[in-house]
Amino acid sequence: MATVSPVKTPKHLWLVGIVSLLWNAVGATDYTMTALGNTAYLESMGFGPEEQAWVAAFPAWAVAVWAIGVWGSIVGSILLLMRSRHAVTAFIVSALGAVGSFAYQFTSDRPASMEGGGAVIMPVVIIILIVAQWYYARRMAAAGVLR
Repeated sequence: MATVSPVKTPKHLWLVGIVSLLWNAVGATDYTMTALGNTAYLESMGFGPEEQAWVAAFPAWAVAVWAIGVWGSIVGSILLLMRSRHAVTAFIVSALGAVGSFAYQFTSDRPASMEGGGAVIMPVVIIILIVAQWYYARRMAAAGVLR
């Protein structure tokens, strides 16, 4: 009778998982501080009264999909570190939330100060990184590293 030996966890999984969790923690901090209306934080991010009013006026569904995007990535990172195949699903859910959130942000009446620069570049970077995390998790699941 042949025995099945478990797949050894590659060292890069720990590196990717920890970096992923740290990156996504930045997004969780941003979401939390913004959702709580932390004026000092928003001002440190360059948000004046006009930008703060715009964010405060987000409809509930836009805040909800933003939360799904942010917390989905945190859950995905944790599941990746736990070697769970469900990390793949968490990153898909996160991507859907992020796309929904950014769709609202780009189609709403944004302040002129948010029409270029980081306000346009960061959403693209965020989507690319969520897709990269999903792809990595999918590859690790296919390799049998994630259970």
